[in-house]
Amino acid sequence: MRESRGSGRPGLTRSRPERGAPPAGAPVPRSRRAGLHPGAWWLWALALGTAATRTTNPLLLALLITVSGYVVAVRRPHTPWARSYGAFVKLAVAVLVLRLAFAIVLGSPIPGTHTLFTLPEVPLPGWAQGIRLGGRVTAEGLTFALYDALRLAALLICVGAANALASPSRLLKSLPGALYELGVAVVVALTFAPNLITDVRRLRAARRLRGRPDKGLRGLLQVGLPVLEGALERSVSLAAAMDARGYGRTAEVPPAVRRTTAALTLGGLIGVCAGTYGVLTAEGGSYGLPVLLAGVAAALAGLRLGGRRTLRTRYRPDPWDARAWLVTASGAVVAALLVLAGARDPGGLHPGVVPLVAPTLPLWPAAAVLIGLLPAFVTPAPEAVRDTRKEPTP
Repeated sequence: MRESRGSGRPGLTRSRPERGAPPAGAPVPRSRRAGLHPGAWWLWALALGTAATRTTNPLLLALLITVSGYVVAVRRPHTPWARSYGAFVKLAVAVLVLRLAFAIVLGSPIPGTHTLFTLPEVPLPGWAQGIRLGGRVTAEGLTFALYDALRLAALLICVGAANALASPSRLLKSLPGALYELGVAVVVALTFAPNLITDVRRLRAARRLRGRPDKGLRGLLQVGLPVLEGALERSVSLAAAMDARGYGRTAEVPPAVRRTTAALTLGGLIGVCAGTYGVLTAEGGSYGLPVLLAGVAAALAGLRLGGRRTLRTRYRPDPWDARAWLVTASGAVVAALLVLAGARDPGGLHPGVVPLVAPTLPLWPAAAVLIGLLPAFVTPAPEAVRDTRKEPTP
């Protein structure tokens, strides 16, 4: 048995630390532990999605998709739930194809003069007025369907970017105490798609190693049952873990505090709805913004009081630092400038289809969309996956 250098005991070897790695026992830097606040990623992605709903210009929508995709490509962490972005892209493509298929088969309400082809039309009874199956397919109708579907596809891709960039567990930890139980349900729902995709990939890889088909209808049916079984087992384990940790326990608060909390929360939500309606309509320009601010203040006060009922503490909470403000502000600026562009130049953001004209790229709205690239430069890069395999000792 070989005796190693520097060790008084035979058969033991002293492992060398990796080059560039911190020494044992050294504190891990804060930037490497926490990263960006997950709420900032969600606010940035939702702001980009809001900007996508304000335009039907395919060039601007393609630019929004490119901006979100680039940020995901350079800042997506090496985690299983971060792989869900590809599934959202495929879902967006499916929505796009399905919308075009509906426009071809069921027709379009947009009149057109450029006939592409004509399908055999199925006669329908008199009570189905306004609905047709088959018939003439025009370029104007297909273009309108393409613009409308591309807007929904861009919104789905922005939501997929938030799922790929933000950690669901860290997002749940950052919620206020009053929203903790609701946040658990939302986080479990948000992690359904990433976990489902991970299970499907794992089972398909296992079937390929065994020489069994993993594609087509047969492979889908044989993979679906194990995936469903794994989802049920995960839900049972999650319920047991939540019960063991005392999920649902509440503290005793005076009845007056409970009534005040309910009144503030309900009144605040009503104020937010009324204020939003006033801001978005021309008639409510005088009272919309004050009512909206009062509703937000009342809702925040209600959440603050409601947090007293939740018996929970936070271990090492994620800080909302300057980078989180920059990421959130970049998305908010994109959404605000697109709303402003829609009010000043509606023709540039909503190109016409009757008569059919080629869309043009408005310059300053396109420059506004490029502000959404800021997170790719101000946020830390994801940590590389380290190879933990050890070389055998001679």
